[in-house]
Amino acid sequence: MVTGLELPLLTLALLVLASFVAGWVDAVVGGGGLIQLPALLIGLPADTPVATIAGTNKVPSFLGTATAAATYLRSIRVDWTLAWPLLVMAAVGSWCGAQLTHFMSRQHFTPLVLFAVVTVGVYTWRRPQLGLHGHVKHTGNDARLRMAAIGAVVGLWDGFIGPGTGTFFVIALVSVIGHDFLASSALAKLANLTTNAAAIVAFAVTGNLLWGLGLLMGAANLTGGFLGARTALAQGNAFVRKVFLAVVSALALKLAWDTWFTYLG
Repeated sequence: MVTGLELPLLTLALLVLASFVAGWVDAVVGGGGLIQLPALLIGLPADTPVATIAGTNKVPSFLGTATAAATYLRSIRVDWTLAWPLLVMAAVGSWCGAQLTHFMSRQHFTPLVLFAVVTVGVYTWRRPQLGLHGHVKHTGNDARLRMAAIGAVVGLWDGFIGPGTGTFFVIALVSVIGHDFLASSALAKLANLTTNAAAIVAFAVTGNLLWGLGLLMGAANLTGGFLGARTALAQGNAFVRKVFLAVVSALALKLAWDTWFTYLG
């Protein structure tokens, strides 16, 4: 159990700045964890447990995502009959994923995720109209089952590792269900909010949270999330698609880097 931590002022300031940028990116299309979690890995002492880093990361992620979700919900209508299976299974998946941080190595999972990210990135890039207009492919129980599966799989990823969760939700909702990018981003925020909440509870039970640092970064993430959501709503689907491709590219490069050095080592 970790109860407190003293950090140099410059390190603290950089972590807060990283959290602000992460909140903006997360609100637009997801993937803010690609910025925030590596920043914590670099900024916190080398002997900080992985579970503590992952748990502390969830606090600002939750606050920023909550602000972004509220901003989206003022402008975008959500079909709650389709949303609830996504949210319930996202919470279950995230709780299970959080437990895995204590037992499982990520080195075997990263190459599979890298393949998935590159595949969907190329798929989106080669289809310029994808996500610019909604074209719902599934309805009724068929849609609810697919939403539940998306929630469980992506929720597991978020509780276990985290970065790219919002992006993965958007990918699945656009390509599997057929929502446009703005509708998918709104649903992704609700689902990501659920996964963050479930993970926070799981990590808090085991004492793996630095609450002071998490709340400070949370204030910055919240501000970034508010500004990012307003930017996305103002710029529309085409802008969100561009940011989406940029984040997917960065995520792929980060995963490739991690995979390369894991196998070299």
